[in-house]
Amino acid sequence: MREAPPSPLHGIRVLDLTNVLAGPYCSYHLMLLGAEVVKVERPGSGDLARALGPDAALNQAGIGVSFLAQNAGKKSIELDLKDPDDRACFEELLTGADVLLENFRAGVLDRMGFTWEYLRALNPRLVACSISGFGQSGPMSAAPAYDQIIQGLSGMMSITGTTDTAPQRIGYPACDTSGGLAAALAICAALVGRAHTGEGARLDVSMLEVSLSSMGWAVSSYLIGGTAPQPMGDQNATAAPSGTFTAADGPLNIAANRQEQFETLCHLVGAPQLITDVRFAEREARKAHRDELNALIDDALGARSAEEWERMLSAAGVPAARVLTVPQAVRLPQLRHREFFTELPLPDDSGRQLTVSGNGVRIDGHAPHPTTPPPLLGQHNDEKEHLVRRWTAPRAAREEAGA
Repeated sequence: MREAPPSPLHGIRVLDLTNVLAGPYCSYHLMLLGAEVVKVERPGSGDLARALGPDAALNQAGIGVSFLAQNAGKKSIELDLKDPDDRACFEELLTGADVLLENFRAGVLDRMGFTWEYLRALNPRLVACSISGFGQSGPMSAAPAYDQIIQGLSGMMSITGTTDTAPQRIGYPACDTSGGLAAALAICAALVGRAHTGEGARLDVSMLEVSLSSMGWAVSSYLIGGTAPQPMGDQNATAAPSGTFTAADGPLNIAANRQEQFETLCHLVGAPQLITDVRFAEREARKAHRDELNALIDDALGARSAEEWERMLSAAGVPAARVLTVPQAVRLPQLRHREFFTELPLPDDSGRQLTVSGNGVRIDGHAPHPTTPPPLLGQHNDEKEHLVRRWTAPRAAREEAGA
């Protein structure tokens, strides 16, 4: 295998003040792309995610599963920004940082004295990114928000489930993760812009706005089409047959969204008569008679297992796949082939292994991986002076040294 090329963000320094998920998820992606990420944590407690997760012993040790999931490859130093010496150290690091990332409530960083004007005076090249529930301005800007709050306010929960079960929460923190990804994208764009202008940027990421943006067609159906989206359970509102069906041994997703896919599906399941049935012959007719069509397809699918149908339909160009549990999904050979997961030692000297996710992107044929486990709280406190010297060295000297 060819040697991995230099990572795109090699040499970029990120000071990360964030907690729990949206911010740490953002900086995890920056780390995977090559950035050096230093978590600045509150002395004695650190990132709240250190105490979150299903394993009580890990929570007690300050390395909860929620923390381990998106903090590999980072460093941790403890700084109390109300302490004059710690504040001075932080400001020195700021002068050499490329990115400052924070997810306090709107206005908190300003009240700490780190206004955008002050940050820009310290380091005109700094990209300062704030992630919050509602953004840094507006009537809701100071309100507290977690993922669930944003899922509800965005309308996301209103279209999740069925007409009988909605509103329902999506089964993972979709707003946190999409907010973190949007922030990482904006940071990368700002760094490209800085390469042209020499100036940093102030980025203001609203999880509410990102969530509405990520809902795409659901929002556009109302804003452009004038139709308020409704909860449709496992069905795709834009096409039929497109949703979850029942094979001999369990659920199967089929998305026969195009006419030729529908016709191929009918032939393969042994029901070619459906192609000319006036209820199903055309796209809009199929949507109008969705329940009848689904019942007929379910009857035909009972002849084989979900895995058999997956192989047969996929080979014929009809998108189809089993509905897996998370334990089943992470064992897919496709993920192993793509080197999506990385195994690292837990940072507690127990000898246990930790498996963390990648970012789903291969760069010149290589999957980026973290090379060090998530840090213990303050693990790199002894390196503070070294970090300051290295980060504040003249830029030309840094580039010459490859740092």
